[in-house]
Amino acid sequence: MTQGPQPELSNEGFYQFVLFTIMMGASVGSLPDLYANIQKTRGAIENLMMILNDLGETQLKSGKDATGIDGSISFQHVNFRYAQRDDVEVLRDVSFDIYKNDRVALVGSSGSGKTTIASLILNFYSVSGGVIKMNNKSIEEFDLNYLRENMAYVPQDVLLFSGSIFENIQFGNPSASKDEVVDAAKKANAWEFIQTFPDALDTEVGDRGIQLSGGQKQRIAIARAILKNPTILILDEATSALDSVSEKLVQEALDLLMKDRTSIVIAHRLSTIKKADMILVLENGVVAESGKHKDLMSNKGVYAKLVEMQQLDA
Repeated sequence: MTQGPQPELSNEGFYQFVLFTIMMGASVGSLPDLYANIQKTRGAIENLMMILNDLGETQLKSGKDATGIDGSISFQHVNFRYAQRDDVEVLRDVSFDIYKNDRVALVGSSGSGKTTIASLILNFYSVSGGVIKMNNKSIEEFDLNYLRENMAYVPQDVLLFSGSIFENIQFGNPSASKDEVVDAAKKANAWEFIQTFPDALDTEVGDRGIQLSGGQKQRIAIARAILKNPTILILDEATSALDSVSEKLVQEALDLLMKDRTSIVIAHRLSTIKKADMILVLENGVVAESGKHKDLMSNKGVYAKLVEMQQLDA
């Protein structure tokens, strides 16, 4: 049986057929990537659900006491390990007493435990052993919000929010008036540069304060802390990244801020802590030395070596 003549494929039909074949091939070829993206999305959703279902700080910290923080702090045989590095003991048998309105400096090489001590005072973590007390009560007994309402923290890398200078300072005390904000800015040596801006306090600082210099951001953070009027002040390398002019202005503001309150200063520049009531020298998670600057220098121990090294570097 003979077949009839086959219909001829026009040029347009041929091109459509080739295009369809290419599209089908591309679609099939993209299936592995599609499957991989679906798996990534599934994993991300699982991680998100774990975060959402995780217990918050207020659930983990069950303290209810909202009275009695006077600025005194006592570390009694404190040991600490981070949960992610349970095999590494960051602090070992650390004991010291800080009295009301003391100015205490924490010094030592990187990784010695200075910032960890500050984090424990802020109750970001619970100790692995020993106890931290405030006014003779365990820090775990205090209501977390009350505890942190009585503290201010000024870090090296200041976090400013996208908004105005006024809003960033007022964050220290949301109920503060404009006059109180201006007064805090003056005490922080910030009012002079704020007035140079056309919008003054209404000047937008940009995301993370990108519109301001390092010294200006530090002084805004200090003004925020002044407005909060904390019982306990923690300064973490607050001047280490500044030029000499900015450092002088910031240090003057810090000296005023530290007056009549318990202050804990973490510093690499040892010249800024000579007036401290007590210097704690940390080395490999233990307190290697403690005392005043003059006494530690006469001991010719770890602290004296750190000072000598900085003088040589300078």
